[in-house]
Amino acid sequence: MYTGIIQALCPVIELEEKPGLTSFRVELPDRLLGGLQIGASVSIDGACFTVTLIENNLVSFDAMQETLVKTTIGSLKQGDFVNIERSAKMGDEIGGHPMSGHVSTMAEIIEVTDQENNKAVTFKVSPEWMKFIFSKGFIGLDGASLTVVDADKDKGTFQVWFIPETLRVTRFGTKGIGHFVNVEIDPQTQVMVETVERMMNQKA
Repeated sequence: MYTGIIQALCPVIELEEKPGLTSFRVELPDRLLGGLQIGASVSIDGACFTVTLIENNLVSFDAMQETLVKTTIGSLKQGDFVNIERSAKMGDEIGGHPMSGHVSTMAEIIEVTDQENNKAVTFKVSPEWMKFIFSKGFIGLDGASLTVVDADKDKGTFQVWFIPETLRVTRFGTKGIGHFVNVEIDPQTQVMVETVERMMNQKA
C-alpha cells in the first residue's frame, strides 16, 4: 500500500528492452535505501514494482508487457525522472489517501494554465472512467494523491491544481500538453459506484 505522497524524484540511469520485458535501474537517494530489500515493493510513477537488484544507490526493476502497454512506463527513456514512493509501513501517517499502485488507465494533459504560485492542469480520459471521478474527490496521478478541482463528465475531462512544492518534488513540474500520466481511481469510490450500478440493474 502507498499513501500518494511522493518521496523523491529520481533519474532512470539505465534501461534495457527485451522481448516482452523492460529492465531499468533507478538511482535512489540514501534516505530511501534504509531497509530496502530484493522483493520489496516500490511505487514508480504510480505503478507498483518489485525490486530485483540493489547495487549501492542503483535499484533495478522489471516491467512486463502488460505494464508497458497500459502505463507510461512503456515510454520511459534513460535520463527521465520518475516519482518514487516506498511502500507504507504500519503506523505511517497517511498524508494523501490509500493507494495500491495498480494503474487504472492513462490520462492525457490537454491544457495547462500557469498562474502565480499555481499551475492548473486539465486531463482527459476515456469516458467510461469519468463515472469514478468527482469534483473534490481523490485521484492518484503518477503516484501522487491529488484532489480533483473540476470534473466534466460530458467532455471526459478533469482539472487539478498544483502548488509550487508539488511541482518541485514531482514530474508535474516538467509535464505539459500532450504528455500522459498514470491514473489510479480511488478504490472506495469505484466500489461504491459499481455496487450502485449493479443494484440499479438488478431492479431494472
